[in-house]
Amino acid sequence: MQVNESIEDYLEQILIQQEKSGCARSVDIAASLGVTKASVSHATKLLRENDYIRMADDKYITLTPAGREIAERIYRRHLILAQFLMRLGVVEETAFADACRMEHDISAETFAAICRHAEKSW
Repeated sequence: MQVNESIEDYLEQILIQQEKSGCARSVDIAASLGVTKASVSHATKLLRENDYIRMADDKYITLTPAGREIAERIYRRHLILAQFLMRLGVVEETAFADACRMEHDISAETFAAICRHAEKSW
């Protein structure tokens, strides 16, 4: 399965929900991402089929090691990019929104350069 921006967003949101409240539920993911429950249902089916998540009988969603690896990588990018933008003077809300778009498209080389710069300047 090709891991695209949408899949990364779902995995990242599952991670955020788990860290925030200890569990992830489809209804909370739908609300956070601004999508329908049907969209979440379709996405979770694909994520289960590709062994990125597990869904318990109580409908709580957990990340598999493969899903967690992707989610943590994307979430780390999100946070670092948002912090970088805020240090440049971008307001927090805009920085986080822009970081969400950037986290998927930025090359590994450019992200590494931002990290190196951040380590020197922060």
